[in-house]
Amino acid sequence: MSAIYDFTAQSLAGDEVPLRRFEGQVLLIVNTASACGFTPQYKGLEALHRDLSPRGFAVLGFPCNQFGAQEPGDSKQIEAFCETKFHVTFPMFAKIDVNGSKAHPLWDYLRREKMGLLGSSIKWNFTKFVVDRAGKVVGRHAPTVTPEALRREIEALL
Repeated sequence: MSAIYDFTAQSLAGDEVPLRRFEGQVLLIVNTASACGFTPQYKGLEALHRDLSPRGFAVLGFPCNQFGAQEPGDSKQIEAFCETKFHVTFPMFAKIDVNGSKAHPLWDYLRREKMGLLGSSIKWNFTKFVVDRAGKVVGRHAPTVTPEALRREIEALL
């Protein structure tokens, strides 16, 4: 059986990043998009990352264009958008699919570990998975759940 740390993902810069790099941290893994009604959540994600990263927390952002074509840009455009509009400092990865036959293996794993209200598939941008320090997926949250609403849950794991 796979563990969260067995996966790698490509950064926006094109480097392969082993998720083992985040071992021992609490993670919030999110599929993101630049032109979505939930895009302002980048602000809350960044605030959580800045406030809690000294205690062993990281947000991991995975751009996805599968929902309403709301992430049409390439890696450079996504990076520029995130830095300019929201001053994002948390790790952002290359654009991926989260559903279907071309879904990134990490997202296949996340979906298997925590089902959503209507099954395993991701329904929209800004679906959030909480991973504890041991690498166990302990929470899945709908796009409507704001990063601020997750602070207490995350702090309890730190």
